Amino acid sequence: MYSADRCLFVDSIRVSRQDGLFLSDKTGPSSFVSSISLKTQKCFVDKNENVCLVSCSLGGQTLGPVKSRRSGGKGGWVLSVSLSREEGYVGDSGEDWGQNGDNNLETVEEVKEKKGSGALNTTKHLWAGAVAAMVSRTFIAPLERLKLEYIVRGEKKSLIELIKWIAASEGLKGFWKGNFLNILRTAPFKAINFYAYDIYRSQLLKLYGNKEATNSEMFLAGAAAGITATLLCLPMDTIRTVMVAPGGEALGGLIGAFRHMIQTEGFFSLYKGLVPSLISMAPSGAVFYGVYDILKSAYLHSPEGRKRILDMKQGGQELNAFEQLELGPVRTLLYGAIAGACSEAATYPFEVVRRHLQMQVRATKLGALATCVKIVQQGGISALYAGLIPSLLQVLPSAAISYLVYEFMKIVLKVEPA
Repeated sequence: MYSADRCLFVDSIRVSRQDGLFLSDKTGPSSFVSSISLKTQKCFVDKNENVCLVSCSLGGQTLGPVKSRRSGGKGGWVLSVSLSREEGYVGDSGEDWGQNGDNNLETVEEVKEKKGSGALNTTKHLWAGAVAAMVSRTFIAPLERLKLEYIVRGEKKSLIELIKWIAASEGLKGFWKGNFLNILRTAPFKAINFYAYDIYRSQLLKLYGNKEATNSEMFLAGAAAGITATLLCLPMDTIRTVMVAPGGEALGGLIGAFRHMIQTEGFFSLYKGLVPSLISMAPSGAVFYGVYDILKSAYLHSPEGRKRILDMKQGGQELNAFEQLELGPVRTLLYGAIAGACSEAATYPFEVVRRHLQMQVRATKLGALATCVKIVQQGGISALYAGLIPSLLQVLPSAAISYLVYEFMKIVLKVEPA
């Protein structure tokens, strides 16, 4: 094992055509040498004893870990460092030239991660959430249709009767009515929601200096994520509700419904029900993400969870994406379903009020509180929970599949922690 002074003898300097910095065992100005600090980061030699890895700094600024090589087995070592305008980046030195102009001096560079990887990681993170929404929404589209029939149309039929009626009147495709628009709405919503939660939770950890998020931090991050996603995605949800409502077929699809709402009620009609949406999504997001992460944290700190993490580390790259899931596929589905059910049950009345607000026209428009009172007067307290059973039947598989696909896609896309 070489020490730092044996890894590199610094007496004089030469400059390569690609701005590489070369230091050899010849004589040279000691004033420059004194400004260069070498510190062994990891020093080793190969079979030919001609490689050493050191850390170098110039004028107090670390240039990063670099490798040095000895030229042709002769005395003296060579340090090749390419200086970049980007701080902390050690670039490729290319073809390097020695004292006599020959290019027999081999250079080995250590390239650090370049700027811009953060944007790429964000894109992959958003894609993971979007794919999760696409898969889960397509899978549970029939249940979503049943829920809307109860909420928007005020359907009085039993669940079995409603299923038979849709099948008879619209065929099998009737259960996926509006699914494409639903995907357009939920894909960006889920992508933003998942990503915003990870960002907010990460920032709270930095703010309070904790290694792991507390329960209150999880709930706070979930609430903020729900509000963020709602503000950005509510217009698409409003348009979809209008299209599914009675008479929505005559509006001519997505563009027609958008044009109709803008022309008849103005731009802000796209934000009908914003207040109850925000009021519902804050606790909904808090419960959804908070419950899942609490369950996940409890498992990972249990003996079984610690053993699983240890086995995963030992398995390394030999494990497939499903095997790399921290909770495993079954437990991920289960915890996602529990989190979704808790969230839906806690905030369902807000959902009912929001849908009714979105259906109102300007002439008979009521506020959120007045709308809630009207619903109770017409149908009692139970009217605030109209469609809860089909909604829970929809939420359980939706939340479970969302979390499974999201965690799976983060592994496949190699998403780094936010």
